Amino acid sequence: MAEAADFQGMSPSPARRWLRRTGALLAGAPLLAGLLQLPAAGPASAASGSSTVSVDINTLTPSVPTDGDTVTVSGTVTNDSKQTVTDAQVDLRVGPELSTRSDVDSVAQRADFQPGLDGTIVGGKYVEKFAKLAPGVAQTFSIAVPVDELDLGSDGVYQLGVSLTGQTAAQQWQQVLGIQRTYLPWQPEGADPKTKTTVLWPLISTAHMTAETGSNAEQTPVFLNDDLAKEISPGGRLEQMLSLGKTLDVTWVIDPDLLASVDAMAGAYRIESGTSTVAGTHQAVAKQWLADLQDAVADKEVVALPFADPDLASLAHNGTTVSGSLSHLKEATDAATTTVETVLHVTPNTDFAWPVNGAVDPSIVQVATSAGADKVIARSDSLEETAGLPYTPSAARPIGGGTTAVVADARLSTAFEGDLTSASASTLAVQKFLASSLALNQQVDKQRSIVVAPQRTPTASQAQAMAAAVAALQGGNWTQPQTLTSAAAAKPDASATTKVPPTSAYPGKLRKQELSKLSFEQIAAVQHKLDKFKVILTDQSRVVTPFGRAMNREMSTSWRGRPAEAQSYRDGVRNYLDILTSQVKLIDKSETKLSGRSATIPVTVQNNLVQGVDHLVLRLTSTSPTRLKIGDGDHEEQRVAVNGGHSQTVKFTTSAQANGQATVVAQLFTEDGQAYGDPVRFDVKVTEFTATVMLVIGGGFLLLVLAGFRMYKQRKRAAQREAEEGGSDGPDEAGESPDAPENPDGPADRLTEESGPQPGAGDPEQPSDLTPDTAAESTDPSGTGERVDR
Repeated sequence: MAEAADFQGMSPSPARRWLRRTGALLAGAPLLAGLLQLPAAGPASAASGSSTVSVDINTLTPSVPTDGDTVTVSGTVTNDSKQTVTDAQVDLRVGPELSTRSDVDSVAQRADFQPGLDGTIVGGKYVEKFAKLAPGVAQTFSIAVPVDELDLGSDGVYQLGVSLTGQTAAQQWQQVLGIQRTYLPWQPEGADPKTKTTVLWPLISTAHMTAETGSNAEQTPVFLNDDLAKEISPGGRLEQMLSLGKTLDVTWVIDPDLLASVDAMAGAYRIESGTSTVAGTHQAVAKQWLADLQDAVADKEVVALPFADPDLASLAHNGTTVSGSLSHLKEATDAATTTVETVLHVTPNTDFAWPVNGAVDPSIVQVATSAGADKVIARSDSLEETAGLPYTPSAARPIGGGTTAVVADARLSTAFEGDLTSASASTLAVQKFLASSLALNQQVDKQRSIVVAPQRTPTASQAQAMAAAVAALQGGNWTQPQTLTSAAAAKPDASATTKVPPTSAYPGKLRKQELSKLSFEQIAAVQHKLDKFKVILTDQSRVVTPFGRAMNREMSTSWRGRPAEAQSYRDGVRNYLDILTSQVKLIDKSETKLSGRSATIPVTVQNNLVQGVDHLVLRLTSTSPTRLKIGDGDHEEQRVAVNGGHSQTVKFTTSAQANGQATVVAQLFTEDGQAYGDPVRFDVKVTEFTATVMLVIGGGFLLLVLAGFRMYKQRKRAAQREAEEGGSDGPDEAGESPDAPENPDGPADRLTEESGPQPGAGDPEQPSDLTPDTAAESTDPSGTGERVDR
């Protein structure tokens, strides 16, 4: 024993354990040889019943034991058969050291008990016995054993199994009826060198906010539903990610859209409910979550993704041929910094792009870096090693064009996928993650920088498993934390591959989940309509900002695998823009009558928006200019500006060239000549006076004047006769008869006044001009069958 303690590179305790294990193996060699010679019908058939009982390991503490620790393993055993199991006993089994990560993977793939691979039992008092296990009944167990009793050898990863032996009425001999395997990382002293490990901690959600905002000054946001409140409430997924992550040394990877949405929820907000909206009530929860996040990231690295986490692969494969798609990525990148700084009061790093699952090809890299990022987070199952390296190289790889691929380790990054709601699945995931990390560290005597990039939106149970594993990893002796920026700046391994796989190598499963080209075309159509709409607005930001962010959300990675929901969201954005643009329109007109050779036609523009509109041109066009002219030709244009909630009537001068009916078209245009809204068509009925009619009217007027003059002369003569016959009743001082009317010229004057306004004293007389035959101009919209103003 003393000599063994002096072996080079061994401390006394590992040496003692090595001798004990070697002695046990040598002593058991003859027995093993005898067992191998037994017929298959004997105990060798024990493996056939190893699925009779389900064994679940629910806890293993500590996850990374060291000298002097006591390892406690607890869980349940459940009899899955229809027969009672008797004389049952739960044992711990220490298997062989797992020298490679492939060995670690193979343990999880085995199901039935295999005597040569599942190690020897610890035995002694470190067992738990059950007199019987009834069918379908679960029994709990808990075994605590000092780590020294496990006879662990050199530093490394060991398989640790929990088996149940017993017998049934059909097989009345002791045999292994069930087994569960896990991993025990063993690194009691500090490794040299240690692996620098970067863990990304993503705060990403789905799209929650719509493009709709209230008409008030604050523009109250409208949410699709109240699901975000559930995520940030105590026990919710995002609340768990925050509360767990703040205790870890991680790099926070944040979607700014999530911050903007929670920040909007902290104030007044509304939620869609059928055809209307209802007030949201979770302001306090939102404020608390943001306050906690601000504290958590105060001294940590924050990497901001482009706003709404756009799907870079979908954009690269289906969107680049659609005009304007790449500009949305640039806008999303620009919005990221502003949003994070405003909400969290920290300056984020926006140099990183993160394609889905780290899968890359040349087109994805090109799109990812088009908006300013010069680092792409890839994954080792996409950017695979082709040089046959016997170890995992550092994450940073120069891939050309000044771009660095930061290659996350696939095994570590995918360790927490799947259903981890059961304690057994969660515990196995944690131990496998730790085992794989330790095996990686032991690959080569060379320090490396490794990155762990988990799934974008872990569930609450996945987040809990992740946090437990990262906490154990950072408390272990073989790694040290590192930021993502440091990992990207680390010296690349000269032997690591730098060749980006071709587009044909992109996983078919991921390609099927991408946004289609039609999706980007629909987004482009909305952008085109928005561009036409915004130029007429006096306050463009009220519309451009919410719709711009909504179109960023339409390109989000979160729509993968949810095509129906993605289409519904795009439809909602388009429909709401249609509603807004329709609020500025022309009022329909019915048939209009035009009497005379010239008159004015009123056309009313209505603005039901809360803000004013300007830079509009109203064009009135005659489809029959030979019958009806607008202005001096077939059409006339006038500038239009209307305050919010008001309407304006614009009047056009027309001249009739012939009797009959003419169709007139009113159309709004933007100043750059783009038609805005639907045209309004109406008929104008021309009833111009003829020369004969004019003569008849003139003759009638002359007869009225002559008759008035005759009546005047007659009345004057009658008054003179009455004065002469009256004698003493003569004229007064004014020389007029007291019975004379106040206005002796009254009848003729009144007729003249009623016949129309008289020319001014200095106006040249125009015999050909007609007198007005319509009422004074009105600013109200024309009614049905109205006579238009001159």
